[in-house]
Amino acid sequence: MIHELCRHHSIFNQFLLELRDVNIQKDRMRFRQNLQRVGQVMALEISKRLAYKSVEVTTPLGIAEISVLEEQPVLCTILRAGLPMHQGFLDYFDEAENAFVTAYRRHHKGGDFEIAVEYLSSPSIEDKELIIIDPMLATGASVELVYKTLLAKGIPRRTHVCSAVATDTGINHLRSKLPENTTYWTGAIDKELTAQAYIVPGLGDAGDLAYGRKG
Repeated sequence: MIHELCRHHSIFNQFLLELRDVNIQKDRMRFRQNLQRVGQVMALEISKRLAYKSVEVTTPLGIAEISVLEEQPVLCTILRAGLPMHQGFLDYFDEAENAFVTAYRRHHKGGDFEIAVEYLSSPSIEDKELIIIDPMLATGASVELVYKTLLAKGIPRRTHVCSAVATDTGINHLRSKLPENTTYWTGAIDKELTAQAYIVPGLGDAGDLAYGRKG
């Protein structure tokens, strides 16, 4: 299932507009804050589809019954660009377990590149709700490799792939590689992907915009 949040009229679209705006992007703190807000909205939407249990809480005047999550998900972020979105998810799933993984383009002469994973820190994901966070879902190759790497930590009950901007190419690739019960959450789906695998119109390099250019 695919959820494209910009199709629904909400304040979310303002956050997405500011992420794309080349002038607003000059403010790194605001860029990070908008990625964090994207994460918060997605966390709320995902929370509506998780399992709940009923608990009692003591108030100053009696006992109230309320539904709360049966268990917290595992939040997995692809470093470094995913960190602000990760914080947005963590603002809402504040007791969640967390995983971090590096996945980057290792470039070769001639312009070719491959996706490389060099670091993984993760709890068990066995039979857990797994949320993979990566702001830009271009070809889908990074998320595919991250998911396969995470399988060393168990098989999740269900997976959610979350991005600020995605492409049809990336989503279709993942739908052919990841389990059928994977849900895709994105702010917007852009149609064009360049020969260098950059999303158009996209928003640029999320990691550079959030933290500065790499050396």
